Amino acid sequence: MSYVIKAMPTQVPAEKIEKYRAVETAVVGHRRLMGFMDPAIQCVLSERRIAGTAVTLALPGQDTTLMHHVIAKLRPGDILLIDRLGDRRHACVGGGVASALKAAGCVGVVVDGFCTDLPELRQHDFPVWARGVSPITTRLYDIGGAFNVPIACAGVVVMPGDVVIADFSGVLVMPPEEAEAEADWALGLQADEAELQRRALAGEDLGEISGANAIVRKRLGK
Repeated sequence: MSYVIKAMPTQVPAEKIEKYRAVETAVVGHRRLMGFMDPAIQCVLSERRIAGTAVTLALPGQDTTLMHHVIAKLRPGDILLIDRLGDRRHACVGGGVASALKAAGCVGVVVDGFCTDLPELRQHDFPVWARGVSPITTRLYDIGGAFNVPIACAGVVVMPGDVVIADFSGVLVMPPEEAEAEADWALGLQADEAELQRRALAGEDLGEISGANAIVRKRLGK
């Protein structure tokens, strides 16, 4: 396997990233079906929420050589998404890698695999979404890999330059041309849900608020 290194993608404008950071992935999940990663991919630090531009990496098995090489190319606002090409054993992100990524301005990592060094990730306050933690780490084996190419990450096709939103529910990836409309819709629903919860806490019937009672009464002919 050789190395493939492509140019960095165009970044999502900062003002749009600010909007996307306020969006909850689970709210978008009320209407959108595509772009949600396997729910097994969760943040190993509690209740983090980030948004940014997708930078992609396909990293084989035990090798982390290309990861170390490309970290210097990352920019403030980027999120690194890593396709582990089926590896379910080796951790490719730990304290050393996290410190270098944070220094580059990378706002977080999503890895379809494992990470390690949780205390150091907390120390650096560097959010990582992964399948879990492994004590077996990658090394400099010079096997190869690919940077800024289309990847498959936890069931989602990710293109360099996509919009990434990751939070306490999971990870969502969207093409830039679709993301803003989805964000506007989600932010509107988030405001509605806040009002729904206020009314429910005040003792109103949730079924009446949501319309579920009317649906059931119609089905029952009442």
